[in-house]
Amino acid sequence: MYQRHETGKWGEEKACEYLLQNGYRVIERNFTCKQGEIDIIAWEKKSKELIFIEVKTRTNKIYGSPIEAVNQRKQKHIYWAAQYYIYIHQIKETYLRFDVIEIYAIKGKSKICHIKKIF
Repeated sequence: MYQRHETGKWGEEKACEYLLQNGYRVIERNFTCKQGEIDIIAWEKKSKELIFIEVKTRTNKIYGSPIEAVNQRKQKHIYWAAQYYIYIHQIKETYLRFDVIEIYAIKGKSKICHIKKIF
């Protein structure tokens, strides 16, 4: 369990580095409420969108690809957590987007796949 947690944290760090290098501003990490959790909330300067990002890290494909873990139930929790975030921060008239960042960790190196507008 501890190993999975550390792998997840490492993946989130890699995702944040990737976002910063690609013109995003990370606003918040690990936003948690009773509705669910959002790994990263970011602002994309180019598209002027607020993005709610789920990060999935895998060291192998035994349990499938990372995107497969973002099932309908997980999407629902992310959506309702995002709605709560929007409510408490009084965000209005802003484009929203839901993305998934897949991180493949292989022999200390990472491969990143950014999937935009996942739902």
